[in-house]
Amino acid sequence: MIAMTAAPRRWLARLCATAGLLVTAVVLLIAPASPASAHAVLVSSSPAASAVVPAGPEEVVLTFSESVRKVPDKIRVIAPDGSRADRGEPSFDGTVVHIPVDPAGERGTYLVSYRVISADSHPVSGAFTYSVGAPSPPPTDTGDTDRTDPVVGTAVKVAKYLGYAGLVLLVGPALVLALLWPRRLDRRGPARLAWAGLGVVVLATLAELWLQVPYTAGGGLLDVTGEGFSSVLGSAFGAAHLVRLGLLAAAAFLLRPLFAGPVGRADGVILTVLGVATLVTWPLAGHPAASPAPAVSVVVDAVHLGSMAVWLGGLLMLAAFLLRRADERELGAILPIWSRWAALAVSALLLGGVVQGLIEVATPGALFSTTYGRLLLAKIVLFLLVMGVAAYSRQLVRRRVAEQRPAPVRRAVWVELAITAVVLGISATLVQTPPARTANEVAASSAGYFTTTLNSSLLSVQVELDPAERGNNSMHLYAYTKDNRPQPVVEWKATAALPSAGIEPIEIPLLPLTDNHATGEINLPASGDWQLKITARTSDIDQATVTATVPIR
Repeated sequence: MIAMTAAPRRWLARLCATAGLLVTAVVLLIAPASPASAHAVLVSSSPAASAVVPAGPEEVVLTFSESVRKVPDKIRVIAPDGSRADRGEPSFDGTVVHIPVDPAGERGTYLVSYRVISADSHPVSGAFTYSVGAPSPPPTDTGDTDRTDPVVGTAVKVAKYLGYAGLVLLVGPALVLALLWPRRLDRRGPARLAWAGLGVVVLATLAELWLQVPYTAGGGLLDVTGEGFSSVLGSAFGAAHLVRLGLLAAAAFLLRPLFAGPVGRADGVILTVLGVATLVTWPLAGHPAASPAPAVSVVVDAVHLGSMAVWLGGLLMLAAFLLRRADERELGAILPIWSRWAALAVSALLLGGVVQGLIEVATPGALFSTTYGRLLLAKIVLFLLVMGVAAYSRQLVRRRVAEQRPAPVRRAVWVELAITAVVLGISATLVQTPPARTANEVAASSAGYFTTTLNSSLLSVQVELDPAERGNNSMHLYAYTKDNRPQPVVEWKATAALPSAGIEPIEIPLLPLTDNHATGEINLPASGDWQLKITARTSDIDQATVTATVPIR
């Protein structure tokens, strides 16, 4: 057997390490999305979820945490018999959606299902029920599924990743050719790389436009209709992508002379303006445009993205071309300048990431309790690892070692690029993940109210506790027969206990409001899983007792 020399072994080790990191990036891209893909939150509804109203409403009103747009035929109100109870098209007014319904519908439970598009271009879907007169078995929505096709979800993340990668391939060669490339070296290699990057960005942009139709409306890769595509093109998401394509086309005319040789200052200024404008189209089509501080978020995200493209693109040019082709004198002039540029880009990248993280995460606890926060932590850890490698490279440049022995710097640069390939994968996943602030809004919107239906052999009891928090709470009890008609109750009794804290049952004074409805007030002094015990006596000899566990914050 022929022994492998040291150099091939080193190359094989680097190749395996790079391949492993790239596989990790791919795994991040194809990992299943979190069940809640919505980036807006249903804050309230009228009628409220699980509410029992005495008469049918003329409309159902949905209020979201941010502005939403329509998805054709994806908002439905289903009557107890399974028929459609909504009448006409819903109207959208910023964060509020009005759904006209038939007020003369039958008694029983109605199902409201919705799918809309949030301000950051992501679909928001969900469902809830309300009852008219008395609850009944909830109907089933037999319409098209509201779930995003997993193939489409993965394809969207891959398209995002390719867009970032193409930007790196385009910006790095363009910047180095304009400002650092030695005149004696051939420009064809970097020019081919830049044209490839431009093509990848264009293809990724077109793919995102196409995929946005089935992503928001639901369906497979080919479920694209003229109406759906027109809706996407008419949205802020579509406008940002169309502007991006136009700016890339304009930039292509100025890039051709740059790739052939040095260009004048005027052309350089115009290219810079076009590049900055193109960068802004990414945040305008994503989370930053819908953040609590959109102007700040858009600017910060554009700086973050531009710094990433300059840093990684420059590293790629160093590893692929300059460190192999430039001589010692040229490297002595180029590397100190690049080192300062890289330090500036990394500083801007770090500052932009911190500001954007503060806006999107909102609370320290969300870093650990949300998918977005945990992905951000992983990105931070990898970024710190890259910083360690970059610091090593900078020391080699400062000690003037890189000019005489560029091989160590090249190895360090390839390690930086391999790790940042994974960082790009995390970034592509982050932009498709609900921000931590949204997860906090979901928790806030779901907290503060508890309702459940408890069944016995004699009757069923609907329990409502508001706000289901430590302190004063209001309780409402409704009794129904087995066929979901109001059940008269002669006497109500209820107690609340917290065994884990040694709190014995506390009696809840109840006031009958109707023959099947009673209310009461109770002060719950501690957080924990409280045990409710409710007894409803329907005659001198018939009574039923039901129990429930209520989590109190």
